[in-house]
Amino acid sequence: MIARGRIPAAATTVHPGRMSQTSIERLRDYLAQLPPQAQALLMREFERALERGQDTAVATLVLDQLRKIARNTEPEEDDEEDVPGRGGDPARLLYQPLEPFLVDAGIPIRAGQIRRSSLLPIWQWLERDGASAEVREFQDALRRVPDGDGSQIEAMGRKIQGIAADAIFQLTGPGSGDRSKALARVGPPNVIEDLHSIGAVLQVREPLEILNERLPRFLRAFGEAQVAAVTAALNIPELQTPQMLPFALTMVIQRMTAPWQIIRLAIKMAASDDEIRVAATPFGVAVTIALHDLSNLGSMLRTDIKRARFDNFAEHLKALHDGVRGLRTELDLRNDSAWGKQLTSIRADISNALQSELDSVPGRVRRILRQRPEKDIPLGARIDGTEVEEAAALINFVAICRNYASELAINEVTLRTYSDLQQYVERSTESLVQSLRAADRRVLAYRQQQMSAAIRFCELLFGDDYASLMSRAAENAMTGERKPARAGK
Repeated sequence: MIARGRIPAAATTVHPGRMSQTSIERLRDYLAQLPPQAQALLMREFERALERGQDTAVATLVLDQLRKIARNTEPEEDDEEDVPGRGGDPARLLYQPLEPFLVDAGIPIRAGQIRRSSLLPIWQWLERDGASAEVREFQDALRRVPDGDGSQIEAMGRKIQGIAADAIFQLTGPGSGDRSKALARVGPPNVIEDLHSIGAVLQVREPLEILNERLPRFLRAFGEAQVAAVTAALNIPELQTPQMLPFALTMVIQRMTAPWQIIRLAIKMAASDDEIRVAATPFGVAVTIALHDLSNLGSMLRTDIKRARFDNFAEHLKALHDGVRGLRTELDLRNDSAWGKQLTSIRADISNALQSELDSVPGRVRRILRQRPEKDIPLGARIDGTEVEEAAALINFVAICRNYASELAINEVTLRTYSDLQQYVERSTESLVQSLRAADRRVLAYRQQQMSAAIRFCELLFGDDYASLMSRAAENAMTGERKPARAGK
């Protein structure tokens, strides 16, 4: 549930997954009727909701429509949340070099990343104040370009990128006097935070293109040979500055199968795994980036656990496990250092989240398989199939956690929970088989549903063979001679 705060209560009743195109159009029409100040206020409030880690469904939908209204374009058919302008649009061409570094709303950014939500206000500032004449000239020229003339469009894009970078540095650079009022006209603090990074990337777009061409397409196993190749590719002076190195490393990370391995560049540059020597090199930022990304992954995992979303759980947990283990084994981290404390905190946070969920699983299974006396089962009682599948997903969750329990400090609770589940499901399944022989017809359908759920759980805990055995036992109990129900049931 979204904590309402100052977000309009009516907006929280929207269910994006069930909205038809007509419903979205009605929402957009309503938002379009609001005064510009109200639209801007709504955008800020929903962006803050995302940054607080609240449910993103409603906020993402409304923000998407508000941004499309602000740039006066129709939504794409695939409802993709695009940067301002697509398919030859002026803003799209301007921001093309930023694409590898953009991060959607609600995700904390690090060095080498830029908020996607900052692009629109900065484009509007360029149109209004930063380079208004040049932007108008660019827009007019773009309209006159013949279709298919890609080289001319590319040249125009490079020209406006340079103009935008100069305008940004004129505003943010030294010697520009009192900038507070001018910066306030660009946007809120998070936009200002991205402003200099956007200018820096636009300024070095050509070195970034060279790096993109030099880097291997995939970095599956970041061993010595690939580390050497990437080190050579990064040997571009414009990308070695403290401002640009994180962006260059971000481009490397996007090619990697295991992003945490970016720390191997820092270890190579320091010629040591000692964290003090690694931190003393410019490439020490690679460790900071790896820790930030692991922390974000841990936050995503905790959110998925709270919302019972286990579709990508195994993949995310493996990435987190491998990253924590990699940093602990390949770097000589001190427990009292900033990096050491951050890694310990990541490990503890995910351990606490997993342990809390693990402790709840046996109770969820017992609620489904508990054999109440027949007199306590109401006529027509049924077991919710969704609840069964949720419990099955939780059992699978426990099984996955077993593979990574030791590194994430959940070994004891995982083994105990899995053992408790096996013992309880085995006893309950055997008991349900006996119950089917003597069940009153009034509750027989309910017992059969319990048996189906038990077989589903057996399949996860003991495998297909045991589940098939219990299924045949249940069929025999139903088709064989049924025992009369005992008195008092």
